[in-house]
Amino acid sequence: MFQIFLGILILIFGIFVKVTKDPGFAKSKRFSWMFIAIGLLSIIAELVIMYHTRIVA
Repeated sequence: MFQIFLGILILIFGIFVKVTKDPGFAKSKRFSWMFIAIGLLSIIAELVIMYHTRIVA
């Protein structure tokens, strides 16, 4: 459950970095897609693991 929460936070941070106009995040804008991808993959992986363990158990 914690991994889903962490994935959502990383995803939100990636979206925030992508849309913000703050000059402090200007260097991080190129990494926004990486944060979004890591967040999505983390959420999807955790859901697959939870679904798989429910079927096996």
